[in-house]
Amino acid sequence: MLKVNEQTKTDPLLEEITDYVLNKDITSTEAYTTARYVLLDTLGGGILALSYPECTKLLGPVVPGTIVPHGTRVPGTSHVLDPVQGAFNIGTMIRWLDYNDTWLAAEWGHPSDNLGGILAVADYISQIRVAKGQPPLLVDGVLEMMIKAHEIQGVLALENSLNRVGLDHVLFVKVATTAVVTKMLGGGREEINNALSNAWIDNSSLRTYRHTPNTGSRKSWAAGDATSRAVFLSLLAIKGEMGYPSALTAPDWGFQDVLFNKQTLTLARPLDSYVMENVLFKVSYPAEFHAQTAAEAAIELHPKVKDRLNEIDRIEITTHESAIRIIDKKGPLNNPADRDHCLQYITAIGLLKGDITAEDYEDEAAADPVIDMLRDKMIVTENKEYTKDYLDPNKRSIANAVQVHFKDGTSTEKVECEYPLGHRFRREEAFPKIIAKFSSNLSTHYTEKQRKKIEEVCLYDDKIRSMHVNEFMELFV
Repeated sequence: MLKVNEQTKTDPLLEEITDYVLNKDITSTEAYTTARYVLLDTLGGGILALSYPECTKLLGPVVPGTIVPHGTRVPGTSHVLDPVQGAFNIGTMIRWLDYNDTWLAAEWGHPSDNLGGILAVADYISQIRVAKGQPPLLVDGVLEMMIKAHEIQGVLALENSLNRVGLDHVLFVKVATTAVVTKMLGGGREEINNALSNAWIDNSSLRTYRHTPNTGSRKSWAAGDATSRAVFLSLLAIKGEMGYPSALTAPDWGFQDVLFNKQTLTLARPLDSYVMENVLFKVSYPAEFHAQTAAEAAIELHPKVKDRLNEIDRIEITTHESAIRIIDKKGPLNNPADRDHCLQYITAIGLLKGDITAEDYEDEAAADPVIDMLRDKMIVTENKEYTKDYLDPNKRSIANAVQVHFKDGTSTEKVECEYPLGHRFRREEAFPKIIAKFSSNLSTHYTEKQRKKIEEVCLYDDKIRSMHVNEFMELFV
């Protein structure tokens, strides 16, 4: 059949995202308060990652020695980069240890990954403005863009499962960052629509590097790659590069037909500030979030099993379907990226040590034969109610239970944890610990004097929101 070459209307989903970015006023005090904690927690995790050479070797300019006039500063380093490479650097360091916020739904991910692009562009714009004698952006504007990027990525994730078709969640990072960064750069409706369409058409990463037998360190820089690509596409749109109105819905050639198994992408709820208000913090343990409550349960059991490890007959872990699909692993674990995404490894460390740190995933720690001995005794089963409550928008639980059975027929109690520290239901409990974590992370890299200078601004809502972005970034250089 002859196809008529006629111009189509812009896909409604693109228009809805663009309308939200351009026109929605964020009025939620809770969202702004939470966003400030997300900003601190995300930057703190990035600073901690600078202690790891496998991370820092990826940072810096593409061509060594390059310094960009008015370029993006990379916190904790001396790098001054173009905003595209700056977004990659910031995005990589903040995701490296997988130790800040998380969103769990039909698709999971880390909405704070968008900060790589947002912060890089905000610093670049601010310095350009200062050079022209114009006022720079405020950190308050960064928080607003964080709320909107969280919302776009998180609401897309509610009902659209990329993992079911083998694609990685960082596509939603690229889409969300593209939308807000194009607005930050001065784009209007046409530019945001054009940039968004290119983000959807763009290559979508496979999840290969997140799953056995290929789990690897790309999962730690994939979001940096996505957010930097978003900045690149946004800059093209600002220059007037065209878009593709039916990028999602075009028969045969659109995203839905080619990459989404002919399913229709949907926004499950109106875009507002729901995601930021409900986002999950990783407060205590650097571990894949589906295992956070298993870690809490294992650490609670540690005093009761630490002296009886050789007497253990079996360890029963009861969990939800998503955890089984993503992090239920048997056999050899090849690297830190493999280990911090293994439910059994995380549970074993908690039972063995009574704590979990990033160092516990390194080769030296993993060489302890007791860890694999414990893993071999673990039985993982699904609780259908846990799976149901995981998807319930009014609960959003991430439940796990751990029980240890001994050879003499005795057992520990079954320790069940529905909501991890950092869940909205435990938010007030978490905030002081997030601040303590931030301070601890800063101490790994900065002098006491500089740490205190950073905290004098960051720990107070009115000070940080009214601060110029370029001055905020200078605190971390």
